[in-house]
Amino acid sequence: MKAGFIGTGSMGSILIEAFIHSGAFNPEQIIAGNRTISKVEHLAQTYPGLHVARSNREVATQSDLIFLCVKPSEFKTVIDEIKEDVLPSHMFVSITSPVLLKHLECLLPAKISKIIPSITNYVLSGATLCIHGNRMQPEDKEWLENILAHISSPIRVSENFTRISSDLSSCGPAFLAYVIQSFIDAAVEETGISKEEATLLASEMTLGTGKLLTTGGFDPVALQKRVAVPGGITAEGLRIMHNGLIGIFHQVIRATHAKYEEDLEKAELQFTLNQQPSQ
Repeated sequence: MKAGFIGTGSMGSILIEAFIHSGAFNPEQIIAGNRTISKVEHLAQTYPGLHVARSNREVATQSDLIFLCVKPSEFKTVIDEIKEDVLPSHMFVSITSPVLLKHLECLLPAKISKIIPSITNYVLSGATLCIHGNRMQPEDKEWLENILAHISSPIRVSENFTRISSDLSSCGPAFLAYVIQSFIDAAVEETGISKEEATLLASEMTLGTGKLLTTGGFDPVALQKRVAVPGGITAEGLRIMHNGLIGIFHQVIRATHAKYEEDLEKAELQFTLNQQPSQ
């Protein structure tokens, strides 16, 4: 079985490395292509046996499972390049949320799914959101999710909730890292603790908190109640945070959804929805 990757930017390369590190694929099972061929050549040097494709068509013709890891603005161009080489037996996986399943199913005869990975997959953790197309049979869905389980917890979501699900699982690490960095910076400025020590403490705290919220049996509300004794120091800190953060995440969600709607409109313009589905 050969896995192909069209696009080896930030997330494409993360997926390749995670699959190799987890044992889901050997380098010899992967063929990858990119507009900047040196990026793929660097991966091949790091993982001997990985095949460097010189064109998108080469990826399509030599792969069974193909990951489309390109920007929304590049999708139509890539599909036009490879559509003559695509067979019903191919399985295509898009990682680009604004490109809808209906767009891809109108242009390609393959089995199609969309996944939204996360940077946390690099350490074989976190979620991978799974949205499956109409041609994906139950056994196809299970097979793909078993592969994704090597690097994540696959979670099926509705395409209607792609954006908010992505906010939580894919954008969330950056949002959380911003909060942690702000906490670290304040600790350094207010107390004089070294940045290195504060970063170590905050990072270990984050790791432990994640375990409590997953395998430890806590949810966020229960965890706060367990730590914050009424009238204590933690409770006072939470009071300040509550007053300062009222509405902030509502604003974040509104902003990400507004940008997503813009991206959806741009993607829609690329695809002629009056085309007949491929046979």
